[in-house]
Amino acid sequence: MSFSFSPSATVSSSSHPLTPYGWDDDWAAAFSPYAEQGLVPGRVVRVDRGRCDVITADGTVRADTAFVGPRDPMRIVCTGDWVALDADGDPRFVRTLLPRRTAFVRSTSSQRSEGQVLATNIDHIAICVSLAVELDLGRVERFLALALSSSEGAALLGEGSGGEHRPQPIVVLTKADLVPDAVTLSHLVQDIEAIAPGVQVLPVSSTTGEGLDVFGAVVSGGTSVLLGISGAGKSTLANTLLGQDVMEVRAARDVDGKGRHTTTTRNLLVLPHGGVLIDTPGLRGVGLFDAGTGVGEVFSEVEELAADCRFHDCAHVAEPGCAVLGALEDGTLSERRLESYRKLVRENQRIVAKTDARVRAEILRDWKHKGAEGRAAMQAKRGRVR
Repeated sequence: MSFSFSPSATVSSSSHPLTPYGWDDDWAAAFSPYAEQGLVPGRVVRVDRGRCDVITADGTVRADTAFVGPRDPMRIVCTGDWVALDADGDPRFVRTLLPRRTAFVRSTSSQRSEGQVLATNIDHIAICVSLAVELDLGRVERFLALALSSSEGAALLGEGSGGEHRPQPIVVLTKADLVPDAVTLSHLVQDIEAIAPGVQVLPVSSTTGEGLDVFGAVVSGGTSVLLGISGAGKSTLANTLLGQDVMEVRAARDVDGKGRHTTTTRNLLVLPHGGVLIDTPGLRGVGLFDAGTGVGEVFSEVEELAADCRFHDCAHVAEPGCAVLGALEDGTLSERRLESYRKLVRENQRIVAKTDARVRAEILRDWKHKGAEGRAAMQAKRGRVR
């Protein structure tokens, strides 16, 4: 399926060979100290087992990342990074990373307080959700919380600019052609809009072309990353935007709509109408990593209600004067929404507590307080029984 659209802005006419990959005056200024050292700039388009493909002014080169410090998982070279590398040599070496503007970070599957950087220097985060299966609203909320905290990911490394560069999330409902009618599709869009305040929700179909002109215009400016579980249609969407089958795709299983992880690396691709796209493998798990700001934004209505609770440290469980529980009782807040909020807050607190002694102390103090309340209630109950 091919499509066409008019980009919202004309692609830069700069003569620099890296301009199509996102090179601009700010990157040039950040690189200037390394230019004086005889190094050359490049952008990482693919990483594979300690080596990476880097696009430079002279084309794509294969480079080793040994000098960057791979022991720190947050400093490992990632697709989307701008780097300074040797001007020549065999093999070529990446000498340093330029400060990241943004970083999409999730927690690792290990029990350690580590983050995994999935993509860097991104302007748009496209959360791909397949309409071929039942919507999982909790998963969308989780993706959104991470997406809205992406500028914090760079700040964790002492990089970024305090929110000046912040990627914009968009929820892309793929395989819209599989929805039986327009009314049902409209209701599905409304369901996502209700949990994604201020976020654009766009149904698309790589088969019929629905929504692709709008989405193409969004990604034509800056760098965009496609995120989602296997089977969400990310690689098919990437191929459609590229106008050719660059990414391998396989049909999702009919029994549950799950994909088969045909994409195994994160790949940076230049779009023909302008813009850069990073396609990613399907994510089995999306653990939060210091995503407090994102959780607060995704559940802004809960946080606004909490501000009206009688007690400033209200846990929204059984406290008198709890505005959150009041909204639950009168139906303005759903049980599913509140439980999802509680789950993400608890998870984010746990991951932050692993590296923040103050947060650990607050959690321990809260546990002790609740334990004391529980014991007092039990003693009172036993007294009444006697």
